Amino acid sequence: MTVPPRPVLVLDSASLYYRSYYALPSSMTAPDGRPHNAVRGFLSTVSRLVDAYSPRGIVACWDNDWRPAWRVDLVPTYKSHRVADDSDGGASTEEAEPEDLGPQAVAIADLLDALGIARWGADGFEADDVAGSVAAQVPGPTIVVSGDRDLVQLITDDTRLLLTVNGGMEKWPLLDQSAALARFGVPPDRYVDLAVLRGDPSDGLPGVPGIGAKTAAALVTAFGPIDGILSAARERPDARPMTPRLAAGLLSAEDATLRARRVANVVRDLVLPADPVDLPSAPSDPAALGDIVAEWGVARQVDELQLAIRRVQTEAE
Repeated sequence: MTVPPRPVLVLDSASLYYRSYYALPSSMTAPDGRPHNAVRGFLSTVSRLVDAYSPRGIVACWDNDWRPAWRVDLVPTYKSHRVADDSDGGASTEEAEPEDLGPQAVAIADLLDALGIARWGADGFEADDVAGSVAAQVPGPTIVVSGDRDLVQLITDDTRLLLTVNGGMEKWPLLDQSAALARFGVPPDRYVDLAVLRGDPSDGLPGVPGIGAKTAAALVTAFGPIDGILSAARERPDARPMTPRLAAGLLSAEDATLRARRVANVVRDLVLPADPVDLPSAPSDPAALGDIVAEWGVARQVDELQLAIRRVQTEAE
């Protein structure tokens, strides 16, 4: 029997630690009294993922820039609802995250580094772009783990998406190409076209007025990508499911739609670090790891993660 290749887990780190922060009570605290619910939950989630999927490696993708200027230049509303107001009533450049989450995110980054788990970011780009580049460039199968439906676009024969929705991990769907088509009505490589047409309030993408999810899926199915849909609007406005009303709306929003498509497309050609993605055989910085574990009171969670990693490595020998 041929043993299937083990995947690389590609983690949307912020998606996972935000999920843990809101899923677990703030009464979970470190020795100094600070909440450590996001740290605990993140570590436990990674341990369970290692147990469930026996990966050959892990990449924790990091937001070096969660709202890149080049995307905002294209679509000024991009993630604008996530920006905090400053004291003068204007928009700050900082994300409006809970005050007690920021230090936990730093602790998670430090823990990953001390454990020797690859944590990759790229200046001027989001974790989504890192995930897309890893999925496109790292040989072999990958499983992207995220609550962001935009990453459906990354699904290929070699890449699946574990969508962190609907409660606990046992309910998270692991989407391949056929499952994504059944769930969203379009194949993964057309998901961006769907999202751009219908709009995406979570990212501040406005969509085309009058086009919802069903109409968007019907247009993509009939005419293919955005370029084909716009061509149909110009040349065949009566070709069902196109109508003259839809055609007029599409053509009036053409420039905004094309800019939104550039924003929504994940970058896949970032220059990635040369660091190995293999599971670490030992912590890269045991002293730092011990200090962070003691400060944040997560000895049990770190031990469980290291045990899960050792178990996978032993099974693979």
